[in-house]
Amino acid sequence: MAKMKLIPFEQHLDECIGKVGTPDRDELEAEVAKAVRAYELGEAIKKARLQQNLTQEELGERIGVKRAQISRLEKGYSISLPTMSRVFQALGVGTASIDLGALGKVALW
Repeated sequence: MAKMKLIPFEQHLDECIGKVGTPDRDELEAEVAKAVRAYELGEAIKKARLQQNLTQEELGERIGVKRAQISRLEKGYSISLPTMSRVFQALGVGTASIDLGALGKVALW
């Protein structure tokens, strides 16, 4: 039986995409970070909804969308600022802001 050679994932990325600091690798890292942030936002929506014992359908009715749209939002897909505002306001989150670093914080609603 042949012996398998295992390599660390980082080494595999270096070989297939490029080392950290190369354009392709930086683009991949940025896309992964963006997906993680979208996922975390979706999880926050889901957590707030479940704390209020709401179904996806009930939350959808509160903001005028179908259950499938709430499902997509909770998975981190296609969230716009106006939709995010409607969802969190429907869940009782009265204010929110975004931190723009050196530019300061901006109120979203």
